[in-house]
Amino acid sequence: MSRSSPGVRRVAAILNFIADHPGQAFALTDLVRALKLSRATCHALLTGLVDVGYLYRTSDKTYVLGPALAAIGRTAALHFSPLQVAQPEMRSLADEFDVVCGAYFLEGNMMHLRDRAASLSHVGYPVPLGIRMKLRSPQAVVYFAWNPKDAEAWLEATSPKPTSERQELMFKAMDFAREHGFAVLVRRPGFDVTATAPVQDVGADSDELPVIPVAGVEAEQIYPIGALMAPVFDAKGKVSFALVMAGFHGNMSGTQILAAGARLRAACDRISSFVSGRSGERA
Repeated sequence: MSRSSPGVRRVAAILNFIADHPGQAFALTDLVRALKLSRATCHALLTGLVDVGYLYRTSDKTYVLGPALAAIGRTAALHFSPLQVAQPEMRSLADEFDVVCGAYFLEGNMMHLRDRAASLSHVGYPVPLGIRMKLRSPQAVVYFAWNPKDAEAWLEATSPKPTSERQELMFKAMDFAREHGFAVLVRRPGFDVTATAPVQDVGADSDELPVIPVAGVEAEQIYPIGALMAPVFDAKGKVSFALVMAGFHGNMSGTQILAAGARLRAACDRISSFVSGRSGERA
């Protein structure tokens, strides 16, 4: 893995520190003490950042964020979209596993498919881009696994409510998702999706869907895999949206599912790093 230079890390540390304290100005001694930099190094970095407009040196010799950095921030905010980073990840997943990979945003009690990538065998996939579908308990697993209180609030408000058995399965599947970083949905026996209403109406009047979540995966067992879901987190550790891999051909062993789920989780971790503005482990 490539490593950034010490100079780049020190510049980033200065900018991040000042940005983390909006409305405050800092003297050279404040930054030296807070960031544990030598006085000479810190002074040289501050001088360079002032020269390019990323910092501004006030009349009392303190430093604040500069106009050039503010302009960059406005441009970034105006054009910022996690889908810029998610799209190549979705394309890679779709081609590698021969599936459709979609980015589903939770908007109230609706799932909104805002972007997707499909392998060649799924060019005519019947779920249209932009569709909004009512959230049901199988998909709710990945949105609420990291905040069970939100799951309880959703269960109180949603209608029709899942049965007690489905609620119990949902919370067990949430435990699995927290442990592994993704949720597994398998095809439900006896459910004929071809006999249902249009896609957007599936499950609209009940909690019945073609898939159900699982609470555990055994390596040697074979599963009728329906979909894999993993979360993308924002800067506050909340689920921003979920990537969903669907359209698997045939069954998969538990070992294959865990490998595919780990691959999906890694992609979501990279997107989370972009969305949150920092690298490292997800929330």
